[in-house]
Amino acid sequence: MNNFSIALHGGAGTILREQMTPELEGSYLEGLRLALESGYTILKNGGSSLDAVEMAVASLEDNILFNAGRGSVFNSNGLHEMDAAIMDGKTLGAGAVAGVKNIANPVKLAKLIMKNSEHVMLCGQGALDFAISQQLPLENEEYFYSQLRYDQWQAVCNTDNFVLDHNDPNKNSMQDKKFGTVGAVAMDQSGNLAAATSTGGMTNKKYGRIGDSPVIGCGTYANNNTCAISCTGHGEPFIKAVAAYDVSCLMEYKGMSLEQAMNEVVNVKLINIQGEGGMIGVDRHGNSAMIFNSAGMYRASNNRDNKMEIGIYK
Repeated sequence: MNNFSIALHGGAGTILREQMTPELEGSYLEGLRLALESGYTILKNGGSSLDAVEMAVASLEDNILFNAGRGSVFNSNGLHEMDAAIMDGKTLGAGAVAGVKNIANPVKLAKLIMKNSEHVMLCGQGALDFAISQQLPLENEEYFYSQLRYDQWQAVCNTDNFVLDHNDPNKNSMQDKKFGTVGAVAMDQSGNLAAATSTGGMTNKKYGRIGDSPVIGCGTYANNNTCAISCTGHGEPFIKAVAAYDVSCLMEYKGMSLEQAMNEVVNVKLINIQGEGGMIGVDRHGNSAMIFNSAGMYRASNNRDNKMEIGIYK
């Protein structure tokens, strides 16, 4: 069996240990395990990295605990606007969707955009129209409702504040921040890389705000010559840093390893511009890394040797 590898994240930052019950922690870990297993099985059976990251991210989108798909946060209008992207490292093909509603699995829409359109990114009503043309199933607003997300929104809905998926909207310490984005990266047995990212964005976000997740090169990037990257964190600094592509550049032009390049971006470049969060990566040799400068990152990885890692805190 040829080498293969997969890594995924369910968001950077964490619920504080003292607020995390054993039951809730178990639910998060099980959600990560199930998503990891869905992508790992595809790779083990000789499937493509593109299918593996799509399946892993869709699993996290279906889990109401994570701020993507079904568990997405409320915007300022009390609705759900979601972003996602997927990229094929073999061809540099990419698809992305921004500010879309009623799509249970935005990552699947992103893949359809890549495969069945001449475009890379579609947004809003146009993206929804394309989804309908592709016969992608839609869900009503009730599908995306969760009491936790509603309570978060109610705490700030009559203000100009937005919330980066905080566990407790009344607190504002760096330790309370939970950046809810999900993503996956993989290398398949043919040596092809892929990356995918999906998010519900910020609670109470206004004006159709878009973060880094659907922006190719910022929150999502894959190139067979270097690596596949999916990011999670405060999107604006990640956009300014062109964070995902910068890892690839450091590897290609400076000869850094995956881990060295990710460390440079996460723990130097992003910190210098007050960028909090993390990223996961897989390189063309199947090496993986999961690096973050926040209190923690919901994360998991596995490879051909079945060296599985699942974690939340540092």
